[in-house]
Amino acid sequence: MNSPDPSPEPPPLEEQAYRRLRQALVEGTFAPGDKLSLRRVATALGTSPMPVRAALRRLAAEQALDITASGTAIVPRLTRAAFLELGEVRAALEPLALRLAVPQLDAATLEALEQLLAGHAGTRTGGKPEEFLRVDREFLFTLYRRAEAPLLLGMIESLWLRRGPLFWEARWMLMSRPAEQAHRHAQILEALRAGEGARAAEELETEIRDATAFLLKEIRFAGDAGAGPEGLPLLRPNR
Repeated sequence: MNSPDPSPEPPPLEEQAYRRLRQALVEGTFAPGDKLSLRRVATALGTSPMPVRAALRRLAAEQALDITASGTAIVPRLTRAAFLELGEVRAALEPLALRLAVPQLDAATLEALEQLLAGHAGTRTGGKPEEFLRVDREFLFTLYRRAEAPLLLGMIESLWLRRGPLFWEARWMLMSRPAEQAHRHAQILEALRAGEGARAAEELETEIRDATAFLLKEIRFAGDAGAGPEGLPLLRPNR
């Protein structure tokens, strides 16, 4: 009788710390300007500072964090130009992932997307911006994962490392937009159910560009005149 396969070895501590911090940034757990103390992060993750230091340096190499001369990791504040570039790259790569996903979609995936869409409406009426962002992220990444394109998925996740903190800080503004402007998930799902992948990709590109334009209009970015202490993004006056 064959013995069962041994359980896979857990990844090294550095890799575990990197994955957890990376996911936190993608999800918007940290806001621009937040400082990630080495010891506090290590305590939160239940590990020693050494693997955390290595993980922070990896994230700095991905431009997801800035490291000061003293070794403190800071979530960067995007400039206006950097955020515009981020939106342009997202508008190119994420619709591509959606188009690649279309042949892989099945009834179960479409049903999962339908449930997420219904959940989106509930987060708005319930005034839960954190859930609003989570459902938005899960809807999109359900599609991106179905593309079965690991390299492309990794590139998109890297973009969301820089997107996540700013969208977290602007979560109340994003959720308070009229429903027809908050996202285009209903239109995307309708196109997918009709087998119109190209139209679904166009709807996604529109959603990304609309959100980018909205935040460029409503937020002061690092380097803007009157951006506040340390370039803190602020709502524009009289909003």
